[in-house]
Amino acid sequence: MRGSWERLLEEVARDRYARLLGRAALLVPTRADAEDLVQDALVATFAGRARFTSVGEAEQYVRRAIVTRSIDRARTAAAERRALERRVAWPAPDDELVPTGLDRDVVEALQCLSVRQRACVVLRHVEDLSVEQTAAALGLSAGAVKRYTSDGAARLHERLGAPADDADPVPVELTTTTPEVRRD
Repeated sequence: MRGSWERLLEEVARDRYARLLGRAALLVPTRADAEDLVQDALVATFAGRARFTSVGEAEQYVRRAIVTRSIDRARTAAAERRALERRVAWPAPDDELVPTGLDRDVVEALQCLSVRQRACVVLRHVEDLSVEQTAAALGLSAGAVKRYTSDGAARLHERLGAPADDADPVPVELTTTTPEVRRD
């Protein structure tokens, strides 16, 4: 059996929706915004399963919730506008942000790593932190840092076409002549 709040919600939504929508339309610019506002107010009112004794009481509560929600939306929109205005006031960068000391292909290859792999690789190999320092900075275990660093480095090697082992190959030339012996 359904609870009394469910019956009240059904009655308010069925019988009082038009009045609630009219109230909301006074507070927002479009019908769609008014419908959203009524929906939000109904959810907020009945989500906590408030105990109302009549449809009239429930409607009054929804009406107050409509006003409260419209004020909250206006505040949020104003805060977003102010944040956007502050962001627009920032000077435009002259050039694309490329970390110094890294080639563009390395920076692009870093973007193919997972967030944790990228963080571990950058902290270990670019910032030159120890495994323990990296683990502390990221809140990970030392073993996890080693794993993410290893997996990330392998993906970078694969992506950049670098040798898979850590040692750089040393070119060796074979000669058939004997070296000159200096006699002083």
